[in-house]
Amino acid sequence: MSHTRIAPSILAADFANLQRDVEMVNNSQADWFHIDIMDGVFVPNISFGMPVLRDIAKHATKTIDVHLMIVDPDRYIKTFASLGANILTVHYEACTHLHRTLQAIKAAGMQAGVALNPHTNISLLEDTIQDIDLVCLMSVNPGFGGQSFIENTYDKVRALKKLIQAKNAPTLIEIDGGVTNKNALLLKEAGADVLVAGSYVFKAENPSETITGLKEIVA
Repeated sequence: MSHTRIAPSILAADFANLQRDVEMVNNSQADWFHIDIMDGVFVPNISFGMPVLRDIAKHATKTIDVHLMIVDPDRYIKTFASLGANILTVHYEACTHLHRTLQAIKAAGMQAGVALNPHTNISLLEDTIQDIDLVCLMSVNPGFGGQSFIENTYDKVRALKKLIQAKNAPTLIEIDGGVTNKNALLLKEAGADVLVAGSYVFKAENPSETITGLKEIVA
């Protein structure tokens, strides 16, 4: 099986000690930073915006995976590229012209991701999967950290893996929401390539050791 990446979600970090937590991720066995940008419109919550991402990028030494939970993401593609995003993920549900959006993300020098809410069917990506570098399957309803994992996610991962293989696409599968040591191996076995972990990591007594534990589980 391929290398499974662990991407701690900065949404669950201590915002009063953000540099400390960013450096913890830098020094840990984590592979990516996962950054959730929420606008209070597409999802019922507001997280943080451009200035915070800019400052995180100053200190981050690993891939910056930005997940936009916002309406009309096309307006900000070039902005997020300039702020240091390596991967930019938009929601299928927020894009009227998804193919055009994907091309714009790539033209800005980033990898292009698409996120699907729990109710959104995998089949809707059949015509674009070969243009997508990353599909982020929401395993909770987007907007808030600390939610319980939706069990149907395993079936969605398997279905998405079949689509990717059928289309011979290079797409990675990312899982976002409720990832812990209880489901990490099952998700990998279903076909997941990237596991986003927020509260499970940052609310732990030793976040770095918790990341190491996840890496060992999916090694």
